[in-house]
Amino acid sequence: MSEQRTSRQVNLASRPNGAPVPSDFDVVEVDVAAPADGEVVVANRFMSVDPYMRGRMNDVKSYTPPFQIGEALAGGAVGEVIESNSPDLAVGDLVVHGLGWRELAVVPAAQTQPAAAVDGVPLSANLGVLGMPGLTAYAGLLEVASFAEGDAVFVSGAAGAVGSVVGQIAKLKGASLVVGSAGSDDKVAFATDTLGFDTAFNYRSGSVTEQLLSAAPDGIDVYFDNVGGDHLQAALHALKLYGRVALCGAISVYNNTEPAPGPNNLALAIGKQLTLRGFIVSDYGSMRDAFVADVGGWLADGSLHYEETVVDGIDNAASAFIGLLEGANTGKMVVSL
Repeated sequence: MSEQRTSRQVNLASRPNGAPVPSDFDVVEVDVAAPADGEVVVANRFMSVDPYMRGRMNDVKSYTPPFQIGEALAGGAVGEVIESNSPDLAVGDLVVHGLGWRELAVVPAAQTQPAAAVDGVPLSANLGVLGMPGLTAYAGLLEVASFAEGDAVFVSGAAGAVGSVVGQIAKLKGASLVVGSAGSDDKVAFATDTLGFDTAFNYRSGSVTEQLLSAAPDGIDVYFDNVGGDHLQAALHALKLYGRVALCGAISVYNNTEPAPGPNNLALAIGKQLTLRGFIVSDYGSMRDAFVADVGGWLADGSLHYEETVVDGIDNAASAFIGLLEGANTGKMVVSL
């Protein structure tokens, strides 16, 4: 018989108007149901906060349903099975699943995947460099943007969970130039000195278009877009003939209360015969095995660097998410449970 358990979870208290504030979230204690046939109870060790979650806080139709007021938020988590009612998972197994924002989760075994293990790499990496952000970087650069050896690449959000991996993969795969943008001088130094970007600039220090053209005077072949707005406009100026854009995110507009104006130079895409392609990482699960093999190997031999910003405790999960949208993280932002 299952023991009676309780768990704390973070509910959406109200829909944010602009930037989220602490009162939009509520930490509550709930009873945890016994696992039904095919289910397991997972004690979450780490949960993820990601920019896409901001969109799910709005009551609008999108590629994934909105969060509901008064109900738990959800997102990536990694943890240990503490009770199993499935022949496929045993107590003690470490799994990744989609019911974060809570300490204990009752999850169908079929909706979990084994946590990847690389010597010397912490379990939390399954939410970052070995998880959804890492696969986003891998699939977005190699498949969506059709990266080829010798390409010049521009990455916005270069110090973030996705951008930091994009730039490194581009270098490992033979890019002729990798340029990054970030929101502070420290993050710029991190991109160049630690991640190995050829050059980077602080987008707060001046015109993005002018800084990009200075960094890549001969133009770029690929733009990996995590920011949107003025970064996309700058990239359209800098892209060469037949350039490719992987449209991954647009964090610059996520908190806007009014529609943001689009790039005023989109017509350049016609004459340059550009490809602008949006993508959602869930469509690229078939690349996971190759991704884990490649990235796991690079992590093991030290050729790929990762960084995490770890916040402790579910009581601080909302502040971690708010901080993420303000650029408080370097690398992946996770919450330790």
